[in-house]
Amino acid sequence: MSNPRIIAGTLKGKKLATPAGLATRPTSGRARQAAFDILLHAPWAGVGFMQKARVLDVFAGTGAFGLEALSRGAAAATFIELSREAQAVIKANIVACKVEAKTRVMGADALRPPPGHPHELVFFDPPYGQNLIPRALHALTLTGWIAPGAILVAELGPEDELAPAEILAERVHGKARLLFWHARP
Repeated sequence: MSNPRIIAGTLKGKKLATPAGLATRPTSGRARQAAFDILLHAPWAGVGFMQKARVLDVFAGTGAFGLEALSRGAAAATFIELSREAQAVIKANIVACKVEAKTRVMGADALRPPPGHPHELVFFDPPYGQNLIPRALHALTLTGWIAPGAILVAELGPEDELAPAEILAERVHGKARLLFWHARP
């Protein structure tokens, strides 16, 4: 697989480094493009939503979701990643994109996060097949990382289950299923 690139915005075309091995599965450019197309055109996101959003990229891997959001005008991005190798790659990608002032990398377990501050847009991209999103969502909400009414976006594998009360949008791209919903107010 080739290295992912930023798809649009001020960083368009920027190549992102990826951790060695198979432990990190970068989201395909097609799925990421679909996610941002939905966010930028959905009436439930609101006009100009991206320009003021504080983004949380959970199970961040390469940081592609958060960096793509910054490229498209997000105010700031925080990356939560447990793997030290992936943390180093995210930091290198942040430096390569020259967005250090707008970012923060948290070397933390999304299932046991430290206290945080609220974010309006949250991406979940965990390893497939472990049903980590419900537990991470619960932990991050309890510790203050998710703003009431935040837009939540999850990439799920074929065997993952997630059933939010109200799904705003859903798309399938290869093995990936993208799900969009609002956090509880």
